[in-house]
Amino acid sequence: MKEFYSNGKLLLTGEYFVLEGAKSLAVPTTCGQDMIVESINEPQLIWNSFTNEGKCWLEAVFDLPKLRLISATYDSEEDGGKGTLAEDLFEILLQVKKLNPSILNSNKGFFVKTNLTFPKNWGLGTSSTLINNLANWAKINPYQLLESTFGGSGYDIACAQNNNPILFTNNGFNPIIKNAAFNPSFKEQLFFVYLNKKQNSREGIQRYKTLKGNLTSEISQISNLTDAFVICNNLKEFEKLIAEHEQIVSKTIQLKPIQELMFSDYFGQIKSLGAWGGDFILASGNSDSQKYFNKKGFQTVIPYQDLIL
Repeated sequence: MKEFYSNGKLLLTGEYFVLEGAKSLAVPTTCGQDMIVESINEPQLIWNSFTNEGKCWLEAVFDLPKLRLISATYDSEEDGGKGTLAEDLFEILLQVKKLNPSILNSNKGFFVKTNLTFPKNWGLGTSSTLINNLANWAKINPYQLLESTFGGSGYDIACAQNNNPILFTNNGFNPIIKNAAFNPSFKEQLFFVYLNKKQNSREGIQRYKTLKGNLTSEISQISNLTDAFVICNNLKEFEKLIAEHEQIVSKTIQLKPIQELMFSDYFGQIKSLGAWGGDFILASGNSDSQKYFNKKGFQTVIPYQDLIL
């Protein structure tokens, strides 16, 4: 039996701009996804995926070594009624096999079980943790596998592999990743709030690409802001950095900042975490913050130190 585990992720700075090579601050989460692989005698790949509550949301069986999908059941509620989960997994496995032809190529098979440790709709990396776990099992480059499947900058793969905040710079299959000494003294005054509106990251990226234009100046500004985030030791200054970052993103994607749209009466500062952040926001505040967001109808308010490694 082999076991693999990957951390979930959040991007604190550089959303969208991380695609262009802007230096970005990313943080792995205390929750993620594990994958257990057991050898079996039958020439099949039997796949079961479970939620954090132990509910099976995907069961699929593939014939080996030809890798043909022969049966699948899925939770239509979890899948939003689309029914493409098994087909998506099949396409990922095809890419795995393309990168390592020897994997899944024997007359013996495998039983694979994956377990999320966060609610699937939070969007903290259901796909990226899967990609990283599969890449570790198949001994292939996870950034190559990501590029041939979901796409994106790869910051989420870097989070899957690191147990501390990182500075991430997109550089194809070999991104630049450095440890970030980001441990703000005011972290007790930072919260993550889930807005319960899981965003489609591909749609968000497409909108960004359509509107972006020439961003040489903005990329430099975001990179500088990222450095400023890391060394900031004062909450008021941190709030100014958040506001500046929000204005740059807002201008680029031509959408109003989330605070202006939904929380204009909030006493702290709010930062969107982008279309691929599971629709969490980062909020500065105090002991009244939870009460404020709960009153607005948002029940998931998580202190920074409870979610971030």
